[in-house]
Amino acid sequence: MKKSLAHLPKQKQTELKLITRIIRKQFPSAHIIILFGSYARGQWVEDTYTEGHITYEYVSDFDILVLTRLKKTANNFSRQNSVDDLILQHKRIKTPVSVIYHSVGQVNYRLKEGRYFFSDIKKEGRLLYDSGKLKLGRICKPSPAKRKQIAQEDFKEWFKSAKGFYKHFEYALNDRDYKIAAFQLHQAVERFYSTTLLVFTGYKGKRHNIEKIGRQVSGYDTAFLKVFPRATKEQDERFKLLKKAYIDARYKKDYKITK
Repeated sequence: MKKSLAHLPKQKQTELKLITRIIRKQFPSAHIIILFGSYARGQWVEDTYTEGHITYEYVSDFDILVLTRLKKTANNFSRQNSVDDLILQHKRIKTPVSVIYHSVGQVNYRLKEGRYFFSDIKKEGRLLYDSGKLKLGRICKPSPAKRKQIAQEDFKEWFKSAKGFYKHFEYALNDRDYKIAAFQLHQAVERFYSTTLLVFTGYKGKRHNIEKIGRQVSGYDTAFLKVFPRATKEQDERFKLLKKAYIDARYKKDYKITK
């Protein structure tokens, strides 16, 4: 795996060093940290375009994989949230960041299965940190036919699930049960997005931040930027209500949403 970041602008290299420092401090059990995706390949995008009176912006995320020895350590959501918060608060980190966490055992099992998401990371990724105590397994490359089969199976499963949640959203909306409708719509959006990611990458993350997932799918087609326009204050506030619906619509009495 490559270690050099020389293909990136100096500012991006500095940001990645700061991000790596934050992850290592919050996740002392992180043994391997890898940059993957568009920045690793040198294909990142920072683009703004206007249609009518609306300006759309797409900026590629830094995609980062953190590997730990144990699965339970990787699934420490409190530490994951701390990493997210510190990155967002850091004034020198301008690029959006998406971090995923797995144990090395999970990743090696997926490599053995021929899961191309992790195969591509090992092949194209850039090593940001390595303790030298863990090793990634060998890549078992799936055939094109196998990749197609996996993508078709994932599409069938997750697109059906997304349509089911959207149907329940419509029921709740017609019943004027707006909090339940908001949650069901959130889940429909998350699943439609996840369907796209699974077809293109063979991977679906464990978290429920539809803003981050939306940025990821926009990397495959900028038409996704138009799904939730946020050019006005009203549009932005409505999207934030939907984003919060996964937790707040179910558990918080002060969550308010209207038709």
